[in-house]
Amino acid sequence: MKLHDLKPAEGSTREEFRKGRGTGSGNGKTAGKGHKGQNARSGGGVRPGFEGGQLPLYRKLPKRGFKNFFAVNYAIVNVAALDRYEDGTVVDAALLLNDGVITKELDGLKVLGNGNVSKKLTVKAAKFSGTAKEKIEAAGGKAEEV
Repeated sequence: MKLHDLKPAEGSTREEFRKGRGTGSGNGKTAGKGHKGQNARSGGGVRPGFEGGQLPLYRKLPKRGFKNFFAVNYAIVNVAALDRYEDGTVVDAALLLNDGVITKELDGLKVLGNGNVSKKLTVKAAKFSGTAKEKIEAAGGKAEEV
């Protein structure tokens, strides 16, 4: 098969409809636009959401919410998830992402203290909760803030 052999699947395309090409086409004269009025004019029609001059719904509803552009979103992992690694492993966001423990790095990694860790690990993260730091160091590991 070559590029010039490619064609759309059977029944997936229709013949182009040529408007305003005589009465015999079934779509001549006014070309399906009716007689006069806003929609018959060139450039006619109204914008989406226009309600004929009535106060539109989007203006009746209150403005809600706020997006904080300075917010920091951390990828969160608990110390229980770190127990899968061998002694002496350097655990960072790249390793956790590669192993599927976290799905995105976001603005950094935050380690929380849910669960227990029994291995000596060097954990590199942007933030640690107090209990997470205690548990990692109690197991003989290091908690390094990056």
